[in-house]
Amino acid sequence: MDDDHNVTNNYNNNMNNDISSGKIRLEHVISFGDAIFAFSITFMAISIQIPNLPMNNDIQKQVISALLLLRPQLEIYALSFMIVGVFWISYHRVFNHIRWSHSIVVWLNLLFLFFVTLISFATALDLRYGRFHFVFIIYTSILTITSSILVIIWLHASKQNLLDKSVSKIQSKLMLYDLLIPTGIFMISIGVSFIDIRVAQYFWILIFVVKIIARKRFAKIIKL
Repeated sequence: MDDDHNVTNNYNNNMNNDISSGKIRLEHVISFGDAIFAFSITFMAISIQIPNLPMNNDIQKQVISALLLLRPQLEIYALSFMIVGVFWISYHRVFNHIRWSHSIVVWLNLLFLFFVTLISFATALDLRYGRFHFVFIIYTSILTITSSILVIIWLHASKQNLLDKSVSKIQSKLMLYDLLIPTGIFMISIGVSFIDIRVAQYFWILIFVVKIIARKRFAKIIKL
């Protein structure tokens, strides 16, 4: 009971300090982030180009043919959606452990969200000009920078003691390794793209596989 009371008092004191010092409250930072993620995914969806077809008796056959032609675009959208979803999950995992606002974290957060919005732009670019190698390089560079900024946020929060006290040093390191997985895979995929762009893009699927394996391994390490 005393521990809960102390935690509550500390939270209230930190919140009052944020208000009195003019800092942005952490829950507002996270809410803004959620809105940006929602916008980014919505923009990606409306970037899919649905063909205009004449209204006649053969419209059903034409619609089916047109939908089949949309398959590559839908694949790119699905992959981009999953990547943004990974960023959203990691974003909340990071901020779930940050307990109060900090000016540098707020600015890094804005920079991170700026690149999240660029993911929707890069997806739209890829949907139209995905056959060009430089488009893939632009897209992957945006994803790499986005992932790297989230790593920097975690490192800064750890260094400035902004994390929940329940987070141990080993847990902090394991979180860092987990955040570095997408960054590493995006960087490797740039090299793969010089061999085959298609393979390089699907190389991103390894993020999900590696994260699942890593988290199982991390869970065993924490139990040791």
